Amino acid sequence: MNTNEIIKQLEELNKKSITLDLDENTRNKILNEVSNYTNQFISTLKATKGFGKPNAESLEIKNEPISIEKILQLYQHQVAETGINAASSKHLGYIPGGGVYTAALADYIAAITNPFASVYYASPGAATIENEVVDWLKKVFSFPKDSVGCLSSGGSISTLIALAAARDFYQIKNEKIKKSVVYLSEQVHHSTQKALRILGLEDVLIRYIPLDSHHRIIPSELNSLIENDKNNFLHPFLIVATAGTTDTGAIDPLNDIADIAQMHQLWFHVDAAYGGFFILTSKNALFKGIERADSLIVDPHKGLFLPYGVGAVLVKNSHTVLHSNYYTANYMQDGVNEEMIKSPANLSPELTKHFRGLRVWLPLQYHGIEPFIACLEEKLLLVHYFRNELINLGFHVGPQPDLSVSYFWYPFENDMEQKNRLLMDEIHNDGALFLSSSIIDKRFVIRIAVLAFRTKKETIDEAIEMIKRCLLKVKS
Repeated sequence: MNTNEIIKQLEELNKKSITLDLDENTRNKILNEVSNYTNQFISTLKATKGFGKPNAESLEIKNEPISIEKILQLYQHQVAETGINAASSKHLGYIPGGGVYTAALADYIAAITNPFASVYYASPGAATIENEVVDWLKKVFSFPKDSVGCLSSGGSISTLIALAAARDFYQIKNEKIKKSVVYLSEQVHHSTQKALRILGLEDVLIRYIPLDSHHRIIPSELNSLIENDKNNFLHPFLIVATAGTTDTGAIDPLNDIADIAQMHQLWFHVDAAYGGFFILTSKNALFKGIERADSLIVDPHKGLFLPYGVGAVLVKNSHTVLHSNYYTANYMQDGVNEEMIKSPANLSPELTKHFRGLRVWLPLQYHGIEPFIACLEEKLLLVHYFRNELINLGFHVGPQPDLSVSYFWYPFENDMEQKNRLLMDEIHNDGALFLSSSIIDKRFVIRIAVLAFRTKKETIDEAIEMIKRCLLKVKS
C-alpha cells in the first residue's frame, strides 16, 4: 500500500473515529442532560421505594448509536428503579453507604483527566493523593508512619492483600499449609474464608472461636485453642477479629486479642470494613487495641458514605507486602528507580486501577471531617430509636449492638420461624424500605443496618410503619 492510499484510508477512518472526541457544544449538551437526570434522581429519592423488581426492557448493546436521553431513560427504568436503591435513605438491609455527591464529582474529574494513579512515575500527583489518604487513615487508626497501605476496590481485595502478607511473613506454603491454623469468629465476614482459598490456603485448619452473648470473641477460649494446637505440634499463625460484624454490629475485644497474638507471636488482623470509622465517634473506647493489629481493613464506601468501589488496607510490615505484590517488567523500566512504596501498584495485585484516592480526598477536603462524624453518631442513635420502637410493638430484639446493625423477630405463638420468614417476604414485597434477613444462633432473624448518610428519623418512622402493616398481613 502506497502513501496516498494510506492517507485516503486514514481520512475515511477519521470521519468515524473522531466522533469519540466530542466537541464542546456536544459535551455541554450531554453534561446538561446528565446533570438534569442526577438532580431529579436525588430530589425524588425520598418519594421512591427502597426496593424494586426487575423490568423487562432490554439493555442489549446494539451496533447503532442511541441518544443520551434514551440511554438515561433505560438506566432509570432498568437500573435505578430495580433492586436495592443503594443511594436512598431507605436502604437498611446490608451495609449501606449512599454515595455523597462530591465523591461523584471526584470520579468525574478522575475519569476525564485519567491519571495512572498506580505508579508514582506515571502520575506523581495522583499517587501522592492516594498516599495522602493512606497517611490520613494511619492517623485515624494510630498506625505507625512506616506502615504501608493502599486503596482497593473493597473489603474483599483488602483482605486478600492483608492475608497474603500474613501468609508470606510466616512462609505458609507446601507441606506447612495443612498444619497451619487460623482463628476466626463465626461472625467474621465471608471474604476472609474466600481470601484464604484464593491464596492457596484452603487446606489450613480453621478454628471458630466461641462467642459471648453479644457475639464477641471470648479471649480465654481463643487462648485455649491456640495452646491446644501448639501442644499438638500444629502451627498457629493468624487471628482475625472484627470491628463491626455484618450481622450483629459487634466489636471483638481487640486489646485482649492483641495481647494473645503478641504472647503467641501470631499475626493479628482486624476486619474493620464496616465499623472502622466509628472510631471517630463516642464509640472510640471500643476500638482500643486496633492500633496493635498487624493489618486492618476499612471501607470508605461504607463509613465515609462514598460510592461503592473504595476500600483500604493498612499493614505494618512493608517488606512482606512488597514481597507479596512487587514485580516489574522491561516496559516499566523508566519507573523502577522510584521509592517502591510510593506506587500503589507495588502494594496490591492491581497494576491498572481507578484513581480511587480522589473520591476520598476531595470530599474530606471539601466538607471537612465533622459532618462525617455527625452522620455516624446519628446512625448510632437511630438504631437505638428503632429498637425501642420495635420493643413497644412486641418484637424481640438481639443484644444491644456496639454499632449500627441490629436484628429482631416477632414471637408468634405458632410456627414462629415460618411466620418470621413470611414477615420478611411481606417486607420485600412492600419494598417501601429494604431490610434483610440472617440466621443467628440457629434462629431466622430480620436485620436492620443503619449507615446510609441520608437516613434520618423520618426514615426509621417509615420503616416502623412498613413493619406494622406487614405484620398485620402475616397475622391475618
